[in-house]
Amino acid sequence: MGRAALLLAISLYLQHFLSCSRFAYAATTAPPSPKPPATTKHHQVLILGGGVTGVIAARTLHERGIDDFVIVEARNELGGRMQTATFANRTIEQGPNWIQGTQEGNGPANPIFTLAKKHGVKTQFNDWFGSVSTFDATGAVDFLDVFDQSGDDFDNLTVVAGARVDQNLVDLSARTGYGLLKANAKNAHASASEYYQFDWEYAQTPEQSSLIASSWGNNFTYDTDQGGFSDDNQMSIDQRGFKTLIQQEANEFLKPQQMLLNSTVKSISYSKSGVTVTLVNGQTLTGDYALCTFSLGVLQHDDVSFKPALPDFKQEAIQSMVMATYTKIFLQFPKKFWFDTEMAIFADSERGRYPVWQSLDHKNFLPGSGILFVTVTGDYSVRIEALPDKQVKEEVMGVVRSMFPNVTVPEPLDFFFPRWHSNPLFRGSYSNWPPAFASQHLDNLRANVGRLYFAGEATSRKYFGFLHGAYFEGLDIATIMANCIKEGSCADMEHFANINNILPFENN
Repeated sequence: MGRAALLLAISLYLQHFLSCSRFAYAATTAPPSPKPPATTKHHQVLILGGGVTGVIAARTLHERGIDDFVIVEARNELGGRMQTATFANRTIEQGPNWIQGTQEGNGPANPIFTLAKKHGVKTQFNDWFGSVSTFDATGAVDFLDVFDQSGDDFDNLTVVAGARVDQNLVDLSARTGYGLLKANAKNAHASASEYYQFDWEYAQTPEQSSLIASSWGNNFTYDTDQGGFSDDNQMSIDQRGFKTLIQQEANEFLKPQQMLLNSTVKSISYSKSGVTVTLVNGQTLTGDYALCTFSLGVLQHDDVSFKPALPDFKQEAIQSMVMATYTKIFLQFPKKFWFDTEMAIFADSERGRYPVWQSLDHKNFLPGSGILFVTVTGDYSVRIEALPDKQVKEEVMGVVRSMFPNVTVPEPLDFFFPRWHSNPLFRGSYSNWPPAFASQHLDNLRANVGRLYFAGEATSRKYFGFLHGAYFEGLDIATIMANCIKEGSCADMEHFANINNILPFENN
């Protein structure tokens, strides 16, 4: 047989064999169905996260005539860290609770204040500094003079910080600033008062916080002489929840198809031509552009993978800022037995141990509710999150009974606190600027990589840690993106490949 004939015979035999094999296979079981392709949807812009930043970014795009976007949100509602809980048959705020700085006269208005008025969110002035009672382990004791001095010390701290900026001097820790003023706390009363002025705002200690940034964070919000809104604090007591202001704003322009709720992002692939997002459920989304509004804590914990890995300058910025935790611990009692002021300070020998108290069973807030709550922050928040509720309740009740030694304090009817630090969707409450975080780090944290942009309260230079910081960043970054879309392309935002010391360190 010739070679050609042999090859033809082999070919015919193989065809016959394969045909029989397929027939035999089909006779015993149906061939496996191919997996359906993962659903892929394309939008001009993907907005990752449905908090204040994401909603305001979406509104900004809408106002610029860009409506091919979708908000991808892991939770079942918009609002981000603006979350409520039902406690003692009342609505309480787990996260943001106050409009910090409102408006003075015809001056600049805090945009959160503007939204609250627009949507009829009920708020009440909270007198943080004029309605305060003081306690220590012996019970009620008056150290309001020490408390007032701590307020003066903080004001002087901002002056010291301003002078360093004017003289182009290196940043320091706020603790160093207190030291330069000879104002470091020397006893439990002074430490608790300092905590109230500083830690209760920044959720970290003066040792952990930038002198300069903590000062401008205060001034740009509260000091009208420095461009702030006002020194007023309005507390939300709306039983629809503080989140109502951003949800109602979203309802004015968002269509159902522009929201993808209950959708957790698993990975983000980015380039100079577009972005692909993969969800935990396997669905993929593609976009010409994307805006990542995830909390700093989520970025730090690598809860979402980036492809390619974020550049070194970006990773250094993410890891250099701090995601702090602020925890409100709620108790309900059968009836009120505590202070008549709005606020109270407990001075423990351990700094930061259950120090700031507020009565919600007060004529200005939720009278008759029987609700009292205490706030802890920073490392102490992390500590209690690792403990069972029962142990935390026992510790808190020990403090309550030491504050009121002449009262038969009953067991609480209910007890609750959120665990922000361990929540994988947030990994903390809000950002804080540490002493080693340079201004250029903020530029790098804010900068885009390819067509992937970043925004949130942590990227706000003036208002990091504040709700209005989240608002302004959603507005500003979405405006940059809209301009890029309208123009077809644009230059990358400013960033610094390396952040250097003014002078080299000497090691000899």
